[in-house]
Amino acid sequence: MNTTLIATPDGRKLQFEAAGPDGGIPLVFHNTTPGSARPYRALKTAAEENGLRLITFARAGYGLSTRKPGRIVADAAADVAFLLDHLSIQRCLVLGWSGGGPHALATAALLADRVAAVASVSGFAPFDAHGLDFFADMGQANVDSLTLAQRGEAAIAAPYTAAAAAMTTTTGPDLTAHLATLLSDNDRGFLSDAQTAQDVAATVATGVRYGAAGLIDDDLAFVEPWGFDIRQVAVPAFVWQGGQDLMVPYTHGEWLSEQVPGAVPRLLKSEGHFSVALGRTAEIVNELLEAF
Repeated sequence: MNTTLIATPDGRKLQFEAAGPDGGIPLVFHNTTPGSARPYRALKTAAEENGLRLITFARAGYGLSTRKPGRIVADAAADVAFLLDHLSIQRCLVLGWSGGGPHALATAALLADRVAAVASVSGFAPFDAHGLDFFADMGQANVDSLTLAQRGEAAIAAPYTAAAAAMTTTTGPDLTAHLATLLSDNDRGFLSDAQTAQDVAATVATGVRYGAAGLIDDDLAFVEPWGFDIRQVAVPAFVWQGGQDLMVPYTHGEWLSEQVPGAVPRLLKSEGHFSVALGRTAEIVNELLEAF
């Protein structure tokens, strides 16, 4: 995959990677928090096996993408629309994992004429979701960071900058220690595979190599209104969630499955945050393809 920088209408730079045949069905991937334009190995493999055109991009503030201060979740849809226009793509599939889940749902809701189907994998529900205890069963590190994010950028700038700097040097073997309070036994076992752990560490490090802006703005956006109603999602939608997930609790997947119109729930009690996304990638992609 080749990294490309393009200028957006509002004067920012947007970094993306595209791979696969020009005639392949396009799959747009919204990466994790933190994330980057670097795709995960499992996703690359699934795309190649199905002849897809895989498009990954760095949200504003990650990697080489220019920061967009004050961005909200809904803003991701405009960047995807711009990317699709740049690549002369009319219709695509959309997939978002973890922090990418809300952005994938925003894209599906706001670009209904261009999105054939969407999958939210281990993705957050809205912070103000009615009837949901947002922090219940969530790992302590995420509780602490998102609680702090409610106080605004001034409160999180210094600790997030320090965390991002540490992430740039985190290697696969360091990952389980770095994520100690966020890993269930399931995920800890899944990340014991050296290749998988290094893949995750490298993707994260690539996103924060030039600073913490993307991470800061993602978390600020998660605790504010998203800028769209998930009941606007009018395309086939699939919600994948693991019951052993401490990063984004199982109840978030349950809530999204009930609230996204017509959503197909894939709620797997035995899976974790990493095992459902990276262990079942082929199933997730194949299900999306059937809806194209």
